[in-house]
Amino acid sequence: MKLFKILSLFMILALAVNVSAQKKYVMVIHGGAGTILKKNMSAEKEAAYIAVLTQALQAGYAEIKAGKSSLDAVEATIHVLENDPHFNAGKGAVFTHDGRNELDAAIMDGKTLMAGAVAGVTTIKNPISAARAVMEKSEHVMLVGAGADLFAKEVGLEIVDPKYFWTKERWEGLQKAIKEDSTKAVLDHGSKKSELFGVKNLDYKFGTVGCVALDKAGNLAAGTSTGGMTNKKYGRVGDAPIIGAGTYCNNETAGISCTGWGEFYIRNVVAKTISDLIEYKGLSVAEASKIALDKVGKMGGDGGLIALDKQGNIAMPFNTEGMYRGAITADGKIEVSIYK
Repeated sequence: MKLFKILSLFMILALAVNVSAQKKYVMVIHGGAGTILKKNMSAEKEAAYIAVLTQALQAGYAEIKAGKSSLDAVEATIHVLENDPHFNAGKGAVFTHDGRNELDAAIMDGKTLMAGAVAGVTTIKNPISAARAVMEKSEHVMLVGAGADLFAKEVGLEIVDPKYFWTKERWEGLQKAIKEDSTKAVLDHGSKKSELFGVKNLDYKFGTVGCVALDKAGNLAAGTSTGGMTNKKYGRVGDAPIIGAGTYCNNETAGISCTGWGEFYIRNVVAKTISDLIEYKGLSVAEASKIALDKVGKMGGDGGLIALDKQGNIAMPFNTEGMYRGAITADGKIEVSIYK
């Protein structure tokens, strides 16, 4: 009997240690997924990616630590990524077929289920702030194109000349995509549907940025920002600004931000599917995220996503060679990864 009591006490202590050792995350971010291989990455470029992902996490964490809302943390974090040309958002956005930068973004409040989004904007320095303004300063959820640009200007957001978004690397990427697109059309007249719509090199679409944060009050927020797909035509919009597809947040389930081939995320309503699996099936955030991403893969799509629940559990699955990603714990420990 005495031995049994000792063993029972030992098991209780072991369990307590294990629980206390579990990490509670307060923020998770991504900077896009794709064929990201260490052998193709210079030491300088790798260091640059790690530095800006770290800086983004620090910016959002500073908001959380100061007692500000998860919405403030998401916005501050994504500002850092939008302002850095390494990512396909804001300053580093890719070009459309017509040589324009058309930006999309969305943000959602897990406490109220309020959301805001913009699509196809061309003059707003930080589209994530425009998405938040739509949520908080209008009766709408999504504004697009010139109307969204005008709204942002009227509510006092920073407006820039479209030339601000131009970067040499993205411009060269467009020229390469156009050349390959036309060559393919000559060879087989775009026999595959994806090639017919100008999507030959799948990695031309990656680089979207996203963030999910959990504040001291226990509220979640999620946001996503992107330049979309290189060489996109006809005013194409992907999943990032679509609530439930590329972005979703609910305090009772999780906050989710996706990156990848948007058409597949839209068809599978990926972000809301993850939330529903948690709510109705009682799955963990990791289990739900895997199921939703597996559906994308089975249909032929690729990419990844990040998710964070109210308990501080995260998931960062992807079905590509790599995904720029990072997280920070409640006590400020930063984790950043790039490769599989």
